[in-house]
Amino acid sequence: MSSTIQIRVDDDLKKKSDRLFKDLGTDTTSAIRIFLTQAVANNGFPFEIKRAPMDVSSYVPMSEEEILEKLSTAREHSVQGKQREAGAVISDMRSKYGL
Repeated sequence: MSSTIQIRVDDDLKKKSDRLFKDLGTDTTSAIRIFLTQAVANNGFPFEIKRAPMDVSSYVPMSEEEILEKLSTAREHSVQGKQREAGAVISDMRSKYGL
């Protein structure tokens, strides 16, 4: 006897995972079955789960002059059409970080 598991995932995630697993010679259903089998065999997740370390370097304090310079550059880029729609940025972040 077998059971059915239904899950909902973002369309983009589904397409990407289907492509990935096809390239690996399997399909998404089989990959999920492999994951479940390994979880039972490992008595937990078959991989380490931890929070990503904070990138402290991205939080370096800036002087007022540096902030004003970055704002000026951002304004110049905007005038030159070098900006992106927020939806596109969010979509990229979701793809890159699996959100």
